[in-house]
Amino acid sequence: MQRATELDLPFLDVGQDWFAADPYPHFAAARDKHPWLANSPIGYLINDYRAIREFFHSEEQYAPPYGGLLDVMKAHGTAWGRFQTNHMLAIAGERHKRLRSILAPSFTPRQANRNRGIMREVISDLLDEWVPKGAFDFEEFASYFPITVMCRLIGQSPEAIRPIRSSLETLGLSVCMDPSFLPQLEEATIVLENFVNAFVADRRAGRRLAESEDLLDLLLRNQEDGGLDDSELENILIFLFVAGYDTSKNILTIMMALLADRPEKFARCGESIDYCRKVIRETFRYMSTAPAMRMLGRDWEYRGVMLPKDSMIWFPLNVIGRDPRVAEDAETFDPDRIHANPPIPFGLGAHICLGQYIAKAQLEEGLHLIAQRITNLRSSGPAAWRPYPGTWGIKGLPIRFDPVETTAAWIAV
Repeated sequence: MQRATELDLPFLDVGQDWFAADPYPHFAAARDKHPWLANSPIGYLINDYRAIREFFHSEEQYAPPYGGLLDVMKAHGTAWGRFQTNHMLAIAGERHKRLRSILAPSFTPRQANRNRGIMREVISDLLDEWVPKGAFDFEEFASYFPITVMCRLIGQSPEAIRPIRSSLETLGLSVCMDPSFLPQLEEATIVLENFVNAFVADRRAGRRLAESEDLLDLLLRNQEDGGLDDSELENILIFLFVAGYDTSKNILTIMMALLADRPEKFARCGESIDYCRKVIRETFRYMSTAPAMRMLGRDWEYRGVMLPKDSMIWFPLNVIGRDPRVAEDAETFDPDRIHANPPIPFGLGAHICLGQYIAKAQLEEGLHLIAQRITNLRSSGPAAWRPYPGTWGIKGLPIRFDPVETTAAWIAV
């Protein structure tokens, strides 16, 4: 058995702009040197699909990873640091189980399906506003979709998002592992703390948008019953707004970039929501958004290699699907393929993404209606790329198209 520190591992310089623009050949070259493990400035990368699945199903070996993140970012004692060590992905054990059990009933597949009408209303309103332009930055357009749905689910006015949109965008860089971003992250966290606290105060004062019960009512009822303290309520709300803004927006933008080069597939998305589901699943395999990270709570032996305690471990869920060991003809984007190894964009194990069913439903409904309102889609491609560590994706996607002026085509679902 060898210690990872003694191996001549491939090195992936994941923080560079050129890496973010096209990480795939670098991961492939790393696998040629070592079949499943690579080193980087941010820790070890598990560069193999089966290894990732096995690691995720061994939660007992992990410690919460965000303390190590604070060390790198020099963020101990900051508002951002407090949030990073107390949100849903950062905590474990009984506290994690308690908070997850409070939220889980609102994020089931049934609940996601019950909210499809809201999703269709939101995307239709956005399309009415944006489609007549004939050209726009799709990433900017997409940034208003999932977060507006989240506002509807939690009882907040979508108009309130506009002043905090830049803060939500900034917090998408939370795990970029670049200390120079800390002042921006700190400012964004304080903005969101003030936003959610004012929102809660309004609700407690009886000010609300609708009479029907929403997710905030559920959380406040749990707090009254002793299930949540003030800081837990604040962290949950910030987490929901950040999660409801960033990842779904980025994957929808990636899908449009892929479909702009595949007009026949884009047209089929307008004809069939079932085909949209295939496109979404294949996109998750081909090019997704977020890697995951953990910290080892003890020495861990795997395939004859000892990874030392307190190592930061990264799982490149967003690129692993193009490993030829995962899929035949892995470089081909084929929504009709049969996935022998299912994509794992939402993680696995105890911290699997609670919002995955809402995210999938939003993507399905959004893509289906977008493809009915936009024809002759073309794009010059991504303007830039977000940093690879963290929520990776496209930063700016200019598109041009021919608008569909009538409403008759898009009211059918």
